[in-house]
Amino acid sequence: MPRPDSRTPEDGGRSASVQSVDRALLVMEILATLGQAGVTEIAAELGVHKSTVSRIVSVLEARGYVEQLADRGKYRLGFAIARLARAGSGQLDLVKQSQAACDALALESGETTNLAVLDGARIVNVAEAIGAAGIALRTWVGQSCPAHATSSGKVLLASLDEAELRACLGARLESFTDTTVTTRSALQAELDVVRENGWACVREELEVGLNAVAAPVYDAEGTVVAALSVSGPSYRLGEDEFDATAKRTVAAAETISRRLGWIDISTRP
Repeated sequence: MPRPDSRTPEDGGRSASVQSVDRALLVMEILATLGQAGVTEIAAELGVHKSTVSRIVSVLEARGYVEQLADRGKYRLGFAIARLARAGSGQLDLVKQSQAACDALALESGETTNLAVLDGARIVNVAEAIGAAGIALRTWVGQSCPAHATSSGKVLLASLDEAELRACLGARLESFTDTTVTTRSALQAELDVVRENGWACVREELEVGLNAVAAPVYDAEGTVVAALSVSGPSYRLGEDEFDATAKRTVAAAETISRRLGWIDISTRP
């Protein structure tokens, strides 16, 4: 371990920042355990000076993560914690509600199925099922992929308006194979087709030999919150299979959407 005086100023600043984050998290954990506590009590729990706790609590209070009880001078967790909890539980609920449909689609198609959400210009796979024809050499769960080169990503990008799309994607789109879409104009043309068809596909755009088809998943408000995809080797999931696979994928995605409270207004009398 390096001696304190061997650290560069940058190292010292980074260490101090990490320590501040750690202490802020500990303050919230203490309040979660005790329900409410004052600066003196929190400082005793942390083993630090009261002035340190005061600075941490002030920042947390400004961000809504803690709030002060007016008549007692003590603090409790704020409503921002509930907002984070709702966001987290929403994603957990999405995964829970989608797994059965992923499993059924993998069984029907024989290929790997994934549920993905948008994270900036990339997608993150949050659920997966391996079909009978697939070989589970790796899992895509937790993997981040470029949205413009994936079927799920194209579905999710197609749900954005023009301003959101500009903010999401840079001017240059990275190429991964000879068939990757690398210009904004070409991608926009594909997204128009996705909106018209209700599903997206990729032809060996992320990896040579890998094709995929995806469909949108809607929440109760009719917002696209995820994309369900089927992927497989191009010799099995060829372009002549796209339409049939898309039909199955759209049906499975609609099953998930209904479980999330979505109602397809086009089917209403």
